Amino acid sequence: MSGLGLLGAALAGVAAGMVNALAGGGTLISFPALTALGLPPLIANLTNTVALTPGYLGAAWAQRRDLSGQCGRVRWLVPAALLGGLAGGWLLLVSEERLFTALVPWLILVGSLLLALQDRLGAVVRGRSPSAGRRGLPLLATVAVALAAVYGGYFGAGLSVILLAALALSLEDTLVRLSGLKQLLAFATNVSAAVVFMGSGRVAWDMGLALAGGAVVGGGLGGGLARRVNGEVLRWVVVGLGLAIGLGLLLR
Repeated sequence: MSGLGLLGAALAGVAAGMVNALAGGGTLISFPALTALGLPPLIANLTNTVALTPGYLGAAWAQRRDLSGQCGRVRWLVPAALLGGLAGGWLLLVSEERLFTALVPWLILVGSLLLALQDRLGAVVRGRSPSAGRRGLPLLATVAVALAAVYGGYFGAGLSVILLAALALSLEDTLVRLSGLKQLLAFATNVSAAVVFMGSGRVAWDMGLALAGGAVVGGGLGGGLARRVNGEVLRWVVVGLGLAIGLGLLLR
């Protein structure tokens, strides 16, 4: 890969890291950027997942205090996320390039719509008051998390929104605590998928390292700008961009 291409990957990483820190949806920036730089869609997806996984660790660490009192859930849901991520990653690797390429526009559109529905999901979570006291671990939560992780291992855009929806519909707790749990599960999903991808020999490491480095820088910049930039406006910009890219690919 040329130096110009690596610079493009690094800049895409900066943009994705900032978007993830401010509003979420960074994959809707970095994945199309990698394909625009010449990577085939499937290779771009593998590379994107591996490169952005460390960012999920930072998010999970930042909300570690919100996991207090949720050890029972963690013991069940983290393995479900790990297995789901492995399954999704394996499905991607055994998929034909042509099939994944055909699915890409739909996956981008789904990720964009999930990001657009983020506020409504938050309202659902806030409406499910913890006063009912049902803080156990329904089987539904385990199954829902595993299915969400399969999607996350396969593509990943909108995974955090899907996980939060799965938790909100199966558990009753505060938004903050469910969000902390969601961050850990998203990290577990991406780690397991990334391990599968790294062993496949199909990751574009030069682009991936450039993307990862940019994402670290972008995450730091995004954190510093959090009080100055309207995250809501940025989120809708990302949604609009994702919809435009998805529709453009679909109509091409």
